[in-house]
Amino acid sequence: MAEQLICRNVTLGYEGIPVTKGLDFTVSSGDYLCILGENGSGKSTLVKALLGLIPAMEGEIVRSEEISGGVGYLPQQTVVQKDFPASVREIVRSGCIKKAGLRPFYSKAEKALADENMSRLGISELAGRCYRELSGGQQQRVLLARALCATSRILLLDEPVTGLDPRAQGDLYELIADLNRSGVTMIMVSHDVSAVRYASHILHIGSREQLFFGSRQDYLNSRLGKSFLITETGSDSEAREEGTSAAAPEEPEESGVSAKTAAAAAAGAGVLAAGIGAAIHAYVKRGERNDR
Repeated sequence: MAEQLICRNVTLGYEGIPVTKGLDFTVSSGDYLCILGENGSGKSTLVKALLGLIPAMEGEIVRSEEISGGVGYLPQQTVVQKDFPASVREIVRSGCIKKAGLRPFYSKAEKALADENMSRLGISELAGRCYRELSGGQQQRVLLARALCATSRILLLDEPVTGLDPRAQGDLYELIADLNRSGVTMIMVSHDVSAVRYASHILHIGSREQLFFGSRQDYLNSRLGKSFLITETGSDSEAREEGTSAAAPEEPEESGVSAKTAAAAAAGAGVLAAGIGAAIHAYVKRGERNDR
């Protein structure tokens, strides 16, 4: 797969004060990268850097020619955004503004692209509706269609399921997964552990530094991954429901996470109990079976 985005030993911050450092990862065409981390770990700062809104203090962020035109962006929803008084059609078409340049109108091709993306996301019948009247899930579909109008190569999604009910969350995750399977590269920032089951790669940012980058399976097998996911899900009941409590084998430290960092993460989680590996794998595998 062709590399679309490369971060090489990047340090990010504001006014000379680092927020996070040691960011070193690659996003290739067709990847689905899930970015995890606690509040204040620098995820929002990384989003700004990937969008080109702030420069790196150290290191470099390299974008391939394929995505030189920009990254499609689905921001976190705010109260003001949810109450925006415009039609669905107008909002989706606004994703073509960069293509239009100084032209004060949309071309036929741009209008057709907006119609195509509304159809692709199942919101064509909402085209004439006011955005503020839609449900949270419908609004996110509208913003996703808008992002696709900006670019169909790579999308950056910032907490896309926040505030949605469980059913709407599941529907949106499936929609995003379908787009990824069609060839759209996904970078998703999330606090929701459910997002992990859809990802091909995981980037975990800790306090002021990168803790992990690698495949989803390597993350699930790492001490850091087990600790983080068991903390978020709250117990190992998932494993017991699957009828297994076998402990996961000890994994060598090949994930880029030091033993000291992994031990600290384990302590923060409270316990790395016997059966924790089975709990995490059962949680993700259950989602994979439901996906089929």
